[in-house]
Amino acid sequence: MAISTKLEMRQSQSLVMTPQLMQAIKLLQMSNLDLVAYVEAELERNPLLEKGEADAVYNAPSDANTQSEAPGDARSERSEKPPGGDSEPGSGDWMQSDLETGAEAIASRMDTDLSNVYPDEPGVPASPDPAQLKGGDSYKNAGSSAASEDYNLEAFVAEEGSLTTSLEEQMNLAISDDVDKLIAGHLINSLDENGYLYIDLIEAAEQLGVEPERVESVLSILQTFEPAGVFARNLAECLKLQLIEKNRYDPAMEALIANIELLAKRELAALKKICGVDEEDLKDMIHEIRALDPKPGSVFGGALVQPMVPDVFVRPANDGTWAVELNSDTLPKVLVNQTYFARVVKTARNETEKEYLTESLQTANWLAKSLDQRAKTILKVATEIVRQQDGFLTYGIAHLRPLNLKTIAEAIEMHESTVSRVTSNKYMATPRGIFELKYFFSSAISATVGGDAHSAESVRHKIKQMIDAEDPKAILSDDTIVKVLKDEGVDIARRTVAKYREAMKIGSSVQRRREKNAKM
Repeated sequence: MAISTKLEMRQSQSLVMTPQLMQAIKLLQMSNLDLVAYVEAELERNPLLEKGEADAVYNAPSDANTQSEAPGDARSERSEKPPGGDSEPGSGDWMQSDLETGAEAIASRMDTDLSNVYPDEPGVPASPDPAQLKGGDSYKNAGSSAASEDYNLEAFVAEEGSLTTSLEEQMNLAISDDVDKLIAGHLINSLDENGYLYIDLIEAAEQLGVEPERVESVLSILQTFEPAGVFARNLAECLKLQLIEKNRYDPAMEALIANIELLAKRELAALKKICGVDEEDLKDMIHEIRALDPKPGSVFGGALVQPMVPDVFVRPANDGTWAVELNSDTLPKVLVNQTYFARVVKTARNETEKEYLTESLQTANWLAKSLDQRAKTILKVATEIVRQQDGFLTYGIAHLRPLNLKTIAEAIEMHESTVSRVTSNKYMATPRGIFELKYFFSSAISATVGGDAHSAESVRHKIKQMIDAEDPKAILSDDTIVKVLKDEGVDIARRTVAKYREAMKIGSSVQRRREKNAKM
């Protein structure tokens, strides 16, 4: 057969990821904080988008077996009511309009009678006589503006102190030499968030061009700063600095700190011999160690922690079922300004401007539709999860059923990948607490006598309950836990029990025996 080139026509079908589809998938797996940030960026970029009011309520009927359409579709045309039409007089920004008159009011107040500022009767608020104020009306307007939206009370809150600021203030009082201040500033900036110093002092000395002994001398001064324990290079030194501050660093305590790893292993017999103390004194020393702060720098706080805001609320309904409702505060609303588009597109000077406006309109419409579809999908998945885990919501974690993505996907006729994206970074508020949606998905552990399978999460809970309730004189081994669980109908292997125990950061039976004997 001869080899030659040919032209052929073929017809085939393939799934193409359009930018709009990629955007919808991206929105689906975003957390509520990421979604708000994304919508804010789109509002800045797209001139046809406007922020809408959170008036749409997405909820499911009280019967969790059914699913209703979520009302409140994104509106495509903004309201003609001018913004701020319902605001009260004087509720706007008063700083520009009343700055001069407000200053006159303050100046006039300086000439008022002191009895009016400091009243004789306790509990009577001090207020100037309006007749004595030239800018009395302005003063009233400034006061009424406190209830307006532009008045930010948080602007008057003092800035939260940091570890670096506190140490720099102490450094300026304790160190006067300029070179030593330079060294101290370098060491302060090298601390981690817990107040530890993990740099090599010799390298720091070479970098600063000074002798290592001088760096050590400055460090010894810095280690006396508050909070006690900062500038430690390890845990033992951190505890040592705090004990020195309390004047409790005697030879016995020094020996205990030097062998802190034995304390972690609960080798109490060896510690008694090393420290030269009896059992009662050793217990007192351990109690003092536990009262110390292993992370002294953390008292100033670290990075900003975002609150966990639930995306779905689950409440008991009057008919004994569960009512599922989306948290409207986490659902940003956008409006597409069709009126503005119709007016501006007529004034477009060329095809490029028309294409830009048309593309902005399509993007705005698609974003509004994607947000609405995202809300409906989350509600649909959450409702099915509630239906599947009714036993957990009613009776507790012991009744948590084994569940996987495929079960939910088949029940609501969606793809598993869609369910996986919906359950990522989403939280559900239930009468038993706030849980991530992925929490309700756990593997199944078979029963011993052909019963229903057990959820891995409920088995972990049972193991923790057994260990918490064990007698210090009769610590449960992993084999004993396996036997007890099999008597309760849970078919589980010893290595699985050990894996669950280690995942919950629970020590072995030997470690637990030492810990509980130390507390007795």
